[in-house]
Amino acid sequence: MENKKEQSVVASWTTQDTAKMAIVAGLYVAVTLVLSVISFGVIQLRLSEMFNYLSLYNKRYIVAVTLGVAIANAFSPLGIIDVLVGSISTFLVLVINYAITKRINNMKIKMVVTAMTFAISMFTVAGQLTVLYNLPFFYNWLIIGLGELFSMIVGGVMIYWMSKKIDFTK
Repeated sequence: MENKKEQSVVASWTTQDTAKMAIVAGLYVAVTLVLSVISFGVIQLRLSEMFNYLSLYNKRYIVAVTLGVAIANAFSPLGIIDVLVGSISTFLVLVINYAITKRINNMKIKMVVTAMTFAISMFTVAGQLTVLYNLPFFYNWLIIGLGELFSMIVGGVMIYWMSKKIDFTK
């Protein structure tokens, strides 16, 4: 029964839905790579993380952002490990965040919760750097988490402002 439900979600995506998802995934990749000097490494300011907020408006963007992360991370110095760990953790955090925020009605509160959730989730990046480069885990988690929080705050303001002009729910 569950498998049929999952298939119906994918089957219900229209060509327009798929195009919107492709645009978001492409924008995530483009912003990450244009700003690659600050998008990868021990100190990260990945402004493309602003697209995480789109899942608050429509859950199809969970897939779009996950795909964007996977493609962008293919260009990471960590390579395939970052593709796998980054995209899987992004997907899981987006799903968890969606579940946490779906009953919150105030968009500003949803965005604050989302920013905090993603900042905390940066233990996955810190873990990769610890395992691969023997860097201190908690220090990296703090630095990368603060960078994520900064990126999410800046991106959140931008997405919130754009949501006044563009209906992201459609």
